[in-house]
Amino acid sequence: MELIFVRHARPEHVERTDGSPADPPLAAIGHQQAAAVALWLCEEQIDCLYSSPMRRARETAVPIEEACGLVVNVREKLSEFDRDSSSYIPMEVLKEVNRAAWERLASGKLLGSVDSLAIWFSSAVAAVENIVEEHRGQRVGIICHGGVINAYLAHCLNFSPEDFMKFDVDYSSVTRVFASSEGHRSVNSINETTHFRGLPHLSVRD
Repeated sequence: MELIFVRHARPEHVERTDGSPADPPLAAIGHQQAAAVALWLCEEQIDCLYSSPMRRARETAVPIEEACGLVVNVREKLSEFDRDSSSYIPMEVLKEVNRAAWERLASGKLLGSVDSLAIWFSSAVAAVENIVEEHRGQRVGIICHGGVINAYLAHCLNFSPEDFMKFDVDYSSVTRVFASSEGHRSVNSINETTHFRGLPHLSVRD
């Protein structure tokens, strides 16, 4: 079967002072990115769609649902490692306002305890593996997060869970993995952005 991962489109910059989760919605450009990837994916003959419950993923999923004529299944364990964080600062903004923090994250050094990240990593990978088991022989779209995509790629490529953030996946980019019933995992592509062709203003680089 084929897994088509879609990273959420660009969200707004949100920093809450009351300690509640930021859980940002999409920015205006994010809605345009989501529409562009939906238009591209409608030709893929996707059998089923899954999404993280986080707002930026769910809003990215809406035009994909409409374009593909499918209803998204929400899976809690597809959430990002920053689910409970009170702030979300897009990487290109963080680069400008806090260069040291940007360099730390860009190098794969995530915040949080090693144990909590390990638990999240195992949970995210297990969530994807459950989807594989449920959809043998099908093509499935998963709208989620850069961390989730990197975690599953690390699982497929035997990278260490302690150093798994290897790939820069753009907003609304597509990553494809083939998964066989015998347990073989083959990474077909990472960070496809064909849907930005002719729309350079939608390509937001760090």
